[in-house]
Amino acid sequence: MRGGDFEERRVGELRVRIDRTLCVGFGDCITEAPEAFVLDESGTAVFVKPDAVERERLLRACDCCPVDAITVWNADGTQIVPAACEQVP
Repeated sequence: MRGGDFEERRVGELRVRIDRTLCVGFGDCITEAPEAFVLDESGTAVFVKPDAVERERLLRACDCCPVDAITVWNADGTQIVPAACEQVP
């Protein structure tokens, strides 16, 4: 699914979303999984074949985004990328 501000795909039991307003085109996701992502003509990451990449490598590619433009939820709807930071009291 592609909206104006985001692009979203189901990959197995994962829901993966690229926030196009946050992506600045560093390309770290592409370096990690070039089968899954490319930069479009505007320099924003988009999906190619995310289901062609094994789960752990896809998660690493999503997690390496320095601006957290890629979000991943598991089958239960829990956000797993970026990981929630625990706050120390």
